Amino acid sequence: MRVAIAGAGAVGRSIAGELLENGHEVLLVDKAPTAISVERVPQAEWLLADACEITSLDEAALQRCNVVIAATGDDKVNLVVSLLAKTEYGVPRVVARVNNPKNEWLFNESWGVDVAVSTPRLMSALVEEAVSVGDLVRLLRFSHGDANLVELTLPPESALAGTTIGDISWPEDTSLVTIIRGTRVLAPTAEDSLEAGDELLFVAAQAREEQLEDLLSVRKES
Repeated sequence: MRVAIAGAGAVGRSIAGELLENGHEVLLVDKAPTAISVERVPQAEWLLADACEITSLDEAALQRCNVVIAATGDDKVNLVVSLLAKTEYGVPRVVARVNNPKNEWLFNESWGVDVAVSTPRLMSALVEEAVSVGDLVRLLRFSHGDANLVELTLPPESALAGTTIGDISWPEDTSLVTIIRGTRVLAPTAEDSLEAGDELLFVAAQAREEQLEDLLSVRKES
């Protein structure tokens, strides 16, 4: 897979390193000469250019990329890169970094963004996830379909503890994708049962989040 990353700062270089370790082809693009540090990620391709310019993206051969990641520290730049990648070059997957949570509402399909990653929101979500039991925590927003990756730790008093997954009437537009049980990561099947303390990860439409939380938090009858 070929991936272009706009922004060769600490974030962009870290992403590049991870992708290279997984066998992908990576191009780092940055307009600041001081950011071009080939020795830090020698396996990557490097391009000194403005990722907001069509001529630069032509040089980067963006049409050959499977994924573009807009990872600069400037939300305006990330939006422009995302829009150009999607509309001018038809890149299948565009991931954008959100620096200011106040701008998060802009990072959607209208600007070519498939997945928006807000570092402040993600950090706060991880804090909430660490201390919350029975509360739905939003971890990641997907622009297409208005869906989110959400997490809930099943409380001991939940009526669903011990219930077989296939017997649960889940809300529409929700999908249980992973169960984290202690140190194990489980791919749920209809025959599996939920246990108190399970960390449940769902992809769910935003409109269904409250319904999903209510279902999982219903207490057992005493």
